[in-house]
Amino acid sequence: MNSTLSLLIISGTILLIAYFVYGKYVYRKFGLNNQKPSPAHTLKDGIDYIPSKPIVVLGHHFASIAGAGPIVGPIIALTFGWIPAVIWILVGGIFFGAVHDLGSMAASLRNEGKSIGVIIQNTIGYRGKQLFILFSFSTLILIIGVFADIIAKTFISNPGVASASLLFILLAVAFGIVSKLVGDKKVAFVVISIIGIALMYYFVYLGMQIPIAIDYQLWIYILLAYAFIASVAPVSMLLQPRDYLNSFLLYGLIIAAVVGVVIANPAIVMDSEVHISSENLGYIFPVLFVTIACGAISGFHSLVASGTTSKQLDKESDAKIVGFGGMLIESFLAIIAIAAVIVLSRAEYLEKIETLGPVPLFANGLGNIISSLGISEDFAIGFVALTVSAFALTTLDTCTRLARFTLQEYFEDIKNPIGAKVAQNRYLSTSVVVILAVLLLGSGGFSILWPIFGSANQLLAALALLTISVWLMKQKTNATFVLIPMFFMFTVTLTSLALFAWKNYQDQVYVLAGIAIVLFLLSFALIFLAVKSIRKEIGLKN
Repeated sequence: MNSTLSLLIISGTILLIAYFVYGKYVYRKFGLNNQKPSPAHTLKDGIDYIPSKPIVVLGHHFASIAGAGPIVGPIIALTFGWIPAVIWILVGGIFFGAVHDLGSMAASLRNEGKSIGVIIQNTIGYRGKQLFILFSFSTLILIIGVFADIIAKTFISNPGVASASLLFILLAVAFGIVSKLVGDKKVAFVVISIIGIALMYYFVYLGMQIPIAIDYQLWIYILLAYAFIASVAPVSMLLQPRDYLNSFLLYGLIIAAVVGVVIANPAIVMDSEVHISSENLGYIFPVLFVTIACGAISGFHSLVASGTTSKQLDKESDAKIVGFGGMLIESFLAIIAIAAVIVLSRAEYLEKIETLGPVPLFANGLGNIISSLGISEDFAIGFVALTVSAFALTTLDTCTRLARFTLQEYFEDIKNPIGAKVAQNRYLSTSVVVILAVLLLGSGGFSILWPIFGSANQLLAALALLTISVWLMKQKTNATFVLIPMFFMFTVTLTSLALFAWKNYQDQVYVLAGIAIVLFLLSFALIFLAVKSIRKEIGLKN
């Protein structure tokens, strides 16, 4: 393989075959069918539970899980060589990530659209649920703080991106209102979709012409205020239409990248050598599998799949295209990210990743490829950068809603009238989430905690796979296809946490070392509770 075109063709073919063959197998193993109405119908409330068209739910789900993850992780992991990165994306995406995402969605569909935390309570026990929810809630607050910081800094450095993003939000609200008026009329929905997508691409250009310059602190407050509104508003009014329209930005980016590669067919310049260790990152195991999360497997996906997405599926069969298909699309995006960078030599890559960072490196590389279509290279680079920023904003508002869900679920069974009242009121619970994010940003604590996020995120994936495995075993279903990825992810995350704790202990950074140890112990606590639950199910004595 000596060209990026060959890489895209081979990878795309593998992912497409996997969807139709392995995706069909996994869908059947999870026992999904359309005989039972989905939670979107049985619990329809017009706020969170709303049955929606599969293409709309796919847009929301894909936009929420993607963010900048499938771009940043793979590009950083290229330090170990592009061949191991590509192999992990394809193997991980098909046999790990897609199973993880569809499994989280399936278990949620059969548990009233509740999150992985509640599914843990139903399969493993109450203590397991409370431990998991505390962990996932803390992770979500960290993500909200980090992405608010990233987006604010992006808006300051690229005021045109800020303008375009605000125009997208206004367009999404208008699209949501018109979609509700149109209802189930397919032709009318297609027409307004075409108009909405055309306006969105026009706003890319318009935003560049009317840049908005605001200081960092004000952007933080504006972004968190937006996240608050997006969390409490009906998903059909803002979150869903914005994610649906934004997904076409990424689809457009993927199509432009593929056509650009076909026309330019740039050669792979980076050598095919595999590097066992990196001076900055450490050894290829476990670092590669923690660095490439989105694109292969990411624990955050389980929160989206069981948090917002499962509440919007019109019927269970839609879960295959949304859950399994959405993950494989993200894997292909990760392959495109790699293709945009391996046109550089290893020396050039190491220099530019250090000076530019992964996102600008991706934007410059892919922008250069897209410019082969006759588009201005500056505009192409700006379009790529804007697309990545738009998806970071999507992650921010989705995480705020998910944090609200986890807070509500934590207090569901606790006999604390004040806590229950705050949690069940979506305005009060969202206020708690936003206030905690503001306090985290004000303290600068997220910059200290962020280095451990990669391990924590993959631990989340391992715990979700553990939950899905127990759920399947209690239904007398062979869970081997979930257990293998689960054991591997626990091996990766526990090794990573142990090394992280030891390194920070040696560097006398005791806070991070302590957090790593707590996460390590959390894993064993939940594994113990899961084994205990299974033994009880099959009638064995403890």
